[in-house]
Amino acid sequence: MRIDRIEIYYVRLPLIYPWKTAYGEDADIHSVLFRMTSGDCEGWGETTPFFAPTYSPETASTVFVLNQEVFCPALAGRDFETAEDLLDALKVFKGNPFAKAGPESAWWDLKARKEGNPLHRLLGGQRTTVDAGSDFGVQDTLDMLLQKIQGAIDQGFKRTKLKVRPGWDLEMLRLVRSTFPKHTFHIDCNSGYALSDLPLFKAIDKLNLAMIEQPLFHRDLLDHAELQRQLDTPVCLDESITSVRDFEQALRLKACRYLNIKIGRVGGISVARSLHDRARDAGIPCWVGGMLESGIGGGLNVELASLGNFTYPADLFPSAFFYRRDLTEPELVLNPDCTFNVSAVPGTPYRPIPERIEAVTVRKAVIRPS
Repeated sequence: MRIDRIEIYYVRLPLIYPWKTAYGEDADIHSVLFRMTSGDCEGWGETTPFFAPTYSPETASTVFVLNQEVFCPALAGRDFETAEDLLDALKVFKGNPFAKAGPESAWWDLKARKEGNPLHRLLGGQRTTVDAGSDFGVQDTLDMLLQKIQGAIDQGFKRTKLKVRPGWDLEMLRLVRSTFPKHTFHIDCNSGYALSDLPLFKAIDKLNLAMIEQPLFHRDLLDHAELQRQLDTPVCLDESITSVRDFEQALRLKACRYLNIKIGRVGGISVARSLHDRARDAGIPCWVGGMLESGIGGGLNVELASLGNFTYPADLFPSAFFYRRDLTEPELVLNPDCTFNVSAVPGTPYRPIPERIEAVTVRKAVIRPS
């Protein structure tokens, strides 16, 4: 499949409510969209590393510039039979998985639309619906958090993820657990703690959580392995796993018992699928993580989550949860049973509205064959 043209859009999406985590606060989401064309077909991808290098060393600006100047010029005008072939063309460039995931995810949507297949079929998905979980960042008050959790439970969500950070951790969790003794919770630490916080984690270990996600330094595996040896609660790795190689090392060290897989963080949908398969073979359950993507990236996440070893409810959100108006029609809508339907049309059903994209575009580039 020949890539004839790539359009890159740096967009800024205002959030309804700020997203507060261990690494700070985001009032809006900075994302990079990719429109890839082959003949009269188009595919869309998205990668969302945020404005500043807080979640990872990458940012929306670095993703935009690298693709404008280096990555997309290396792809435009070339034929790629597989997504792995596309990523091989970028292999000489070190790191930058979020930047590589942008055009790679657009390639998958383009391939699916060109072949007339829903994306999950190309990926080998096994489900017609995928479970979504509820997620809450740091809130202004404990009462606000309890009210939101109760709403999620009443709506029927099977699990709730809670963001924690120093000062919003043990006291909050004890109150939440005593208020909702039977509900499934896990926490996301976003690398906000160190192994010296072991006494805190020992106390959290008594609260019957499903897992503790990314508690320690974002590139660490050794200390996560030591922490996992000290706890009964499973450790889940997120930021520490940016490639299959990272995960192989984590398996050798026994550094985790769950794996969060995000398309952007690991460098593309094909890498995400490979990680899913390796985790399945190793007996490690995994789940699809989210980066507050628009309907473009959210639709890709739904398709990925249809794979068989994604057994824990995913970070999938209806458009209205974060945004007053999403970039796509239709928007992502949650089913009454807290699931999302996989695609019944070629690619994904969430098609971008050009006027909406233009309204939030900060920078744009068009890459053609040289």
